[in-house]
Amino acid sequence: MSKAKIISTPKAPAAIGPYVQGKVINGFLFASGQIPLVPETGAMVAGGIKEQARQALNNVKALVEEAGSDLSKVVKTTCFLKDIADFAAFNEVYAEFFKENAPARSCVGGIDLPKNALCEIEVIAEV
Repeated sequence: MSKAKIISTPKAPAAIGPYVQGKVINGFLFASGQIPLVPETGAMVAGGIKEQARQALNNVKALVEEAGSDLSKVVKTTCFLKDIADFAAFNEVYAEFFKENAPARSCVGGIDLPKNALCEIEVIAEV
């Protein structure tokens, strides 16, 4: 098994528990779930699902780029929504980030998320 490289960037929120922002192993980034925290302040971004989705995806983008990759190389996302009724609005923002060749995706709704976030997004990306 190859040695894992830990990914850490101030352009994404610091871990709020016993985990790392991401790890690269065997040519893939495994990024921890990103909630809509503003990296500079650690505070939840103001607004509803669209604003929160955009911030969470910007946090994901920062991790992917820190690993030396880009969003076009994301192969799988897992998205968590506090309220599945936000699915359509979430998708509008998600489509801004994944315009072509979208990754495989799972989306789970109706769950409580850290810091009462409306969404959380984790990714696996080719590096």
